[in-house]
Amino acid sequence: MALSPLASVADMAAAGVPVAPEEEARVTHWLTVASAAVREAAGCPISQTTSTLSVEGPPTAWLTLPGPPVTAVSAVEVDGTPATDWRLRSGQLWRRSGWCAGDPPTEVTVTYTHGLPDVPADIIELVCRMAAAALVAWRGAPDGAGLAAGDVRSERLGDYSVTYGDDGLITEMELPDYLRERLAARFGGGVTLLRSR
Repeated sequence: MALSPLASVADMAAAGVPVAPEEEARVTHWLTVASAAVREAAGCPISQTTSTLSVEGPPTAWLTLPGPPVTAVSAVEVDGTPATDWRLRSGQLWRRSGWCAGDPPTEVTVTYTHGLPDVPADIIELVCRMAAAALVAWRGAPDGAGLAAGDVRSERLGDYSVTYGDDGLITEMELPDYLRERLAARFGGGVTLLRSR
């Protein structure tokens, strides 16, 4: 099941960006795309969800799960066998015998609930700003031309040439490197999730 966007059309209105009824479907799409970009940069879903992931078992007693905070673990398997000799402590799984008994490495599959119950206000604002930028571009040329890479810095006609802005971004849905680094540091990056329910 896909995750809900990190912000809504109502959040856009609260941020001072009115959305006409005929624009709601388009704006919801941009909110979804912007949310996916923010989550990808953060390395976790941010909002609370239940996920299942598989990781290589570390040789220690502690297994750190991505996407904090971890609030519950419903199932743990080690090499496909259900495990019950673990404890959830401080967002990590602890197992007295460790997670890897030797060679070859073990595969640990965990189903757990994690993420924030409420999306932080600054994340909602970021997602709304990204969607608003796309909306403004679309309103500038409703035929879709406004969504094309438009940060043109120079053009030449003889042997046609065009130079775009130096920020390297093509669309409103791309995050600059500094922001990607901040999101990864704040939310801890993490293991790619295999599936969310």
